[in-house]
Amino acid sequence: MPNDSGRASPVTARPSELTDPLVSERDARGGSGRAVLAVIAALVLGLVAVRVGFAALARASASLAVPPVARRELPGPRILELPHPRPRSTGAWWQVLLIGLLLYALGVGVLVLTGNPNLFPTVFLLGNFLVPVSYVAFLYERRHLSRLSLPTTALTFLYGGFLGVFAAAVLEPVFIRQLDFGSALVVGLIEEFAKILGVLLVARRRRHSQGLDGLILGAAAGMGFAALESTGYAFTTFLSSGGSISLFVGVTLLRGVLSPLGHGTWTAILAGVLFRETRGRRFRLDGAVIGAYLTVSLLHGLWDGLPGLLDSFLVPGADVLAALAVVSATGLGLLWWRWREAIRLQMAVGQD
Repeated sequence: MPNDSGRASPVTARPSELTDPLVSERDARGGSGRAVLAVIAALVLGLVAVRVGFAALARASASLAVPPVARRELPGPRILELPHPRPRSTGAWWQVLLIGLLLYALGVGVLVLTGNPNLFPTVFLLGNFLVPVSYVAFLYERRHLSRLSLPTTALTFLYGGFLGVFAAAVLEPVFIRQLDFGSALVVGLIEEFAKILGVLLVARRRRHSQGLDGLILGAAAGMGFAALESTGYAFTTFLSSGGSISLFVGVTLLRGVLSPLGHGTWTAILAGVLFRETRGRRFRLDGAVIGAYLTVSLLHGLWDGLPGLLDSFLVPGADVLAALAVVSATGLGLLWWRWREAIRLQMAVGQD
C-alpha cells in the first residue's frame, strides 16, 4: 500500500532525532528490556506456528515423493541395476529459521543494551528476511525431479524483490489517489504485475517448461518483494514512533509470520501457471495465465481491502482476522492444488 504523503521524510530527520530515543531507552532499559523480551517471546510463538504449518505441508508433500527406481532385468545373463535417486535433505529450511531467529533475538538484545545505531541495518534486514528466506528454502528442498539451481532461485529472490518494489513505487502514485476498497484492488493488480517481472527476467533465457520450477521461482520473487516491503514498513514504524524498538520488533514479527500467506503464495501461483503454459521455450499470455493473474490480484486486493468491508459487521480485530483467514486459506489451497498438479505432470513426463 502506498505510504501517506503527509508523513515527514526520513531523509530530513536530524541524527539527534534518531539517537536520542535510544539514549532514553538505554537509561530505562529495565522496562524496555521486559517489553522486548515479551515481543521476542511472541516472535518465538509465531515462528513455532509457522514451523507447525510447514511440517504439516511437508508430511502432505512426502506422500507425493518420487518412488525409487526398481531393479530392471534385460534379456540375457547380464542384469542392469539403475541407481536409486539420492534423497534430498528437507531440514535445512528449519535450520535457517532457527539459527536466524536466535541471531535476531541476540541482535535485538545487543541493540537495546548498547543503543548503538550502527546495528540498525543488521537487525532490520535479519528480522525481515528471516521468514521469507526460510519459506523459499522449504519449497526448494521439495523440488523433486526439477533441475532448478540454487543460484537461479536466489537471483529470482533478488530480482523479484528489487524490481517489484521499484515498479510498485513508480506505478502506485500514478493510479492511486485515495485509499479505499477500489484502490486496494488496483494495488493488487500493480504489485502482482511488478513481482512477476523478476521471474520473467531470470527465466527468459532459461528452460522454463515445468510448472514446478515456476512455483518455486514465483515464491522466491514474491518473498523477495515481501522482505523488502516489510523492511520499509518496519523502518517507517521505527521513525514515526520516535525510535521505539518494541514497535519495530512487533511489526517485524507480524509481517514475518504473515508473509508466507501473501506475496510468496500469490506470485508462486501465477508463475506456476505461466511456466505450465510455456510452449517451445516461449511464454504464452493465454486465458489460463490471464485468469491466474486476475485471481491472485483479487486475493491481494481482498487482503488489503476486505477488513474495511467487514468492520461494520464484526468487532474491531475480528474483521482483520476473518479477512486474513479467508484469503490465506484460499491462497494456500490454490498453491497446494497447483503444486500437486505440477508434481504429477513432472513424474509423468520426466526430465527431457
